[in-house]
Amino acid sequence: METWKRSVGEAALRCGLIDDAEWLNKLDEPMPVWAVLKLLLELKEQLEPTYQSYD
Repeated sequence: METWKRSVGEAALRCGLIDDAEWLNKLDEPMPVWAVLKLLLELKEQLEPTYQSYD
């Protein structure tokens, strides 16, 4: 596996986009649509939390 792919996977693991280190062994495998959508929803939640500020 190319080093840059491993670096991308490790960065995703560190920042919480993926939560299982086993994904690092599967970086060249296709992902099901549900898995891609789950990651995008988690990213959206991190960027736009659903809670309201009291300010």
